[in-house]
Formats: sequence, structure tokens, C-alpha cells
Amino acid sequence: MVISIAHLGPQGTNAETAALAYAQWLEKQTGQLTQLSPCPTIARSLYAVAHEEVDLGVVPVENSTEGSVAITLDTFWEFDQLQIQQELVLPIIHTLFSCAATLEEIKTVYSHPQALAQCQKWLEKSLPRVQLVATSSTTEALKYVNLEPTTAAIASPRAAKLYNLPIIADEINDYPDNCTRFWVVGRSPTTNGSHSALAFSVPKNEPGALVKALQIFADRGINLSRIESRPTKRSLGEYLFFVDLENSISDDSTQAALAQLANCTEIIKIFGSYRILKIESSMIANL
Repeated sequence: MVISIAHLGPQGTNAETAALAYAQWLEKQTGQLTQLSPCPTIARSLYAVAHEEVDLGVVPVENSTEGSVAITLDTFWEFDQLQIQQELVLPIIHTLFSCAATLEEIKTVYSHPQALAQCQKWLEKSLPRVQLVATSSTTEALKYVNLEPTTAAIASPRAAKLYNLPIIADEINDYPDNCTRFWVVGRSPTTNGSHSALAFSVPKNEPGALVKALQIFADRGINLSRIESRPTKRSLGEYLFFVDLENSISDDSTQAALAQLANCTEIIKIFGSYRILKIESSMIANL
């Protein structure tokens, strides 16, 4: 059986790098063959998993510099069948590609909004007067490099060997320890792992509504490694709360917390438990 894995494409995106690294790891662990399936958007990657077009998907959920990826969280809430199988942590390095002879010749820089944001300080310092244009992926931005010598694109260093494009500046991300968390997503419920993720809404927007919910985990000594709010899209001021736990869903303390949580929330959605796989630079170099 060949395991199909959806990811944000085209070839050369950070999502593809994470998917390739996971595919190699999975083949070593299980002996099963894998096949990557690039998608035009993150949402489309998750849609493909939810509607059984592919077996798994690899999508970004949080960057250490820019925070959570909203479309991933929103789509998880929309599709009940999505379950986290694994978390991947990928080091992110941004490179500036251009046919310009010098930085001073560049007038426009293209890239994915996350990449532009992660290089904001460098861009303000080195290219303060350029126009920044968002694209659907970092690889999508590369098609503009050969069209005009005054254009540039931000993408991963791996794109240099894939597309044979000139690099004009390397490692331009604002923070050296820049990394992104990716979730490997499937449809099978998962309960074993060192971390878990869930989301809930509260019945009323009133003082103490969130505190009551969070106190349940504190009382049982369950650490929350992330709390993120997203609008319900029903009414202004109503929010969903996404929570990462440093505990397994199958743990007795987590089960007790979830049972009590049901008494002070409107809807609870469990996204599964998972283990964390850190992708080393040596793994990326061999892709």
C-alpha cells in the first residue's frame, strides 16, 4: 500500500520539505511506500484528508516568530474527522533569490505572507523602499524572479537547487532559531502521545468563562503549552479556544478534566494525541 500525503505545493515549499522528511521517517519505521500530493492551499490539503482523497496531510500550525497559522486552526474546527497523528518541528531558513546584481536594484519582493513577516526586520533594514507582494506559497513567488531583474523572491535554500535560481542574500530571517510546527493529519482517532490538542467554545461571553475552563487543567497539574483564540464567525466578540496539552488524551487526569470541562463549555472537539519529531538539518540536506 502506498500512503499518500498532501501538502502545500508546489515543489520546494517548507511544507513539502516537512512532508518529505516525514515520508522518509515513515518508510523507515513501517516499510510502507509514500507518495506526496501537492495542493494549492493549506485548506485544500486538509480538505483532501477530510474527504479521503489522500491518507495524510502535513500542514503548518505555528511558527516561532509569527505565531499560529489561522487557516489551519479554522479548518480543523470545520472538519470533525481530522485527527493529529504526529507533530514535526522544522527549522526555517529564508533566502532571497533575484537576478539583480545588487540589493539596490530590487524594487519588488514576492513571497508567502508568513515568510515576508518572518523577514520583516531584515527587509526594513536592507530593502526599506521595496514593494512586498504576497503569494500563495514561497515557491509560487519564484516564478517572478526571471520575469524582471528588479524583482526578488523569498523561499527556502532548497529551492536554489530545485529551480537553479541565483541567491542574492542568505539566511535573512529575523531570528536564527526560526522554526515551524507542522501537524501530520489523518482521519484515525489517536490517543497515545506526549502532547494533545483540542478546542472548545463557551456558552456565554461573560466574566470568568475562560478561567473556569482553564482552571480545570491547572487543578490536575496538566500544563497547557499553547492557548489560542479564534473568532466563531457567528457574532463579534465570540471566540473558540484552541489548547495544546502536555499530556495524553488517554491519561486518567486528562479524561477527568475533559469530563468536567463539558460542564462549562458549549462544544469540545478533540484533535488527538501525538508525539513530536524534530527534523534535523542533516535530514533536510539529504532531501
